[in-house]
Amino acid sequence: MMMLISWGLPFLMMMMGIFIFVSNRKHLLSMLLSLEFIVLSLFYMLFMYLNMLNYESYFSMVFMTFSVCEGVLGLSILVSMIRMYGNDYFQSFSILQC
Repeated sequence: MMMLISWGLPFLMMMMGIFIFVSNRKHLLSMLLSLEFIVLSLFYMLFMYLNMLNYESYFSMVFMTFSVCEGVLGLSILVSMIRMYGNDYFQSFSILQC
């Protein structure tokens, strides 16, 4: 029962995050939050796997560092998009504009 909770919960969290990511494509902020939720479920899964094998948590700290850097980059893109366009809709954002 404990194995089901420890491995089923991260998979359920990841599937929920993927569903939210696919269904909310209108705002950049909701997409960034769902990506961070997926990264958090991956971190939980990695942490449980490393605890099961009795490894050190050094790799999980490296993973968390990279996920924080990914979150900061996403927020900087969000801030620059809001400053340039005034909102975070993908409809007003065009990659082809110079």
